[in-house]
Amino acid sequence: MSINFSLFGGADSLTEGRTTSPNGKQERSPRRVFRASDKKRDALAHLAPPQDPKDFLWLMTEEPHRSRRMAIMKAHPEVTKFMGLEPLTKYVVLFVVSLQVGLAIFMRNHSPLSPLFIFSAYAIGGTANHNLFLAIHEITHNLAFRGVAPNKLLAIFANLPIGIPYSAAFKGYHIEHHKFMGQDGIDTDLPTRFELLFLNNVLGKVFFATFQILFYALRPAFVRAQRFTRWHLLNIIIQIVFDYVLVSTFGARPLIYLIMSSFFAGSLHPCAGHFIAEHYLWDGMEQETYSYYGPLNWLAYNVGYHNEHHDFPSVPWTRLPALRALAPEFYDNIPSHPSWPMVIVNFIRDKEVGLFARAKRLAKSKVVDLDGKGVNGVVCSKRKGGEADDTEESEGVESSEESDKSE
Repeated sequence: MSINFSLFGGADSLTEGRTTSPNGKQERSPRRVFRASDKKRDALAHLAPPQDPKDFLWLMTEEPHRSRRMAIMKAHPEVTKFMGLEPLTKYVVLFVVSLQVGLAIFMRNHSPLSPLFIFSAYAIGGTANHNLFLAIHEITHNLAFRGVAPNKLLAIFANLPIGIPYSAAFKGYHIEHHKFMGQDGIDTDLPTRFELLFLNNVLGKVFFATFQILFYALRPAFVRAQRFTRWHLLNIIIQIVFDYVLVSTFGARPLIYLIMSSFFAGSLHPCAGHFIAEHYLWDGMEQETYSYYGPLNWLAYNVGYHNEHHDFPSVPWTRLPALRALAPEFYDNIPSHPSWPMVIVNFIRDKEVGLFARAKRLAKSKVVDLDGKGVNGVVCSKRKGGEADDTEESEGVESSEESDKSE
């Protein structure tokens, strides 16, 4: 009697997408990512051997976005015209917040266990709250208003239908994700070794993909505590007041709907594939960032243009497609994902990708930031020549501490 080890989380037992060679040896899974310039997509023509699943990929090289940004600016100096504010953002935020609050109030007459309630929370609420997650991501880069404070207030407003205050904390962690991408102990987008040890199998990946919103919410507290500011306090107070008014006026069901929507937005939802698609390693390559150019970008502030976003954080969502069109010689040669939903499926079923499939760097011995005083006391990387990398600041990425000082 044969045993299906996939029931016990054994990724090695899965044969999805594999072919058998004439000598009876199983080949690798088909390729998952392709270049736009590929004339023929040979799904079995791998460019690199598979990664060792026992550890993360540790790199000694610099993250790729700074050097590519400099090269693009040299080749296309007109790229600076794409940088700046996008007034449309605040109107989209107002519409989606109004939609979600209105639908939450409507759901007060339906049981949270009813098919209508659950379907609405998944299909409409999950999509809407995912859109608000990415609105906060966009606003974090100060691209909605000219001043820092109006952007932070808009992010707090966009946070309301999410039900749980997080916009202020997200800003600090996300700016560090840009500045110190891949640095172990600083970039909280990276899985921890605990996750690698306990979730590196099929069932573990199913659990991670289902509850990934909780991993992104709780992981920073274990990896790197953030300095509590008045913006964190304001975010918490406004969210608690909103939740209290909603519950005291309409009952608990509207808030249940909003929190359920937030859970679905970061779970097994088609749009949630971007959380995995952006920085996990695929097909054995050392490429740290992947883009996606499909139609789901219409619902997600074009966050699929992720290489473009990391290269130029001050280019707003509406101009990222134009950025890619301006420099096809840089972007069409980078493999990208054809589908977000399939990213989740492939992440779970393909033994060549998992929690281990992330590139990490050790932080260097010099503690620096823009003023040379260190970044919250954590050892951070220093650029060649002994100068801190302030390129992101000039491109519109402002650290949370500096943002507060500017107030």
